[in-house]
Amino acid sequence: MDEKVFELSFEIIGYAGNAKGIAFEAIEKAKSGDIDGAREMLKESKDESNKAHRCQTELIQQEASGNKVEMSVVLVHAQDHLMNTMNYQMLAESIIDLHEKIVKLENK
Repeated sequence: MDEKVFELSFEIIGYAGNAKGIAFEAIEKAKSGDIDGAREMLKESKDESNKAHRCQTELIQQEASGNKVEMSVVLVHAQDHLMNTMNYQMLAESIIDLHEKIVKLENK
């Protein structure tokens, strides 16, 4: 496996893992009633996953310019992490919205 592809794969795994962890913390903040804090953490999570996405884009550009990117289990694993993180962030956003509605109803 090309060393650069290997390096980018592990960067994707790291950034995506951090982003998912931050999204989980955002849900916990929402559960405790800190909706603004939860939204800020979700933004932080998305900023972190954007770093992973930039690594992914670098791989796509490499392939688009004619340099074949060798597929490996590590690269597939990295893509899996990023996809799952993005799905988790979408769910986290919905969960935060629901907790915001709960807080508003409790304060009526």
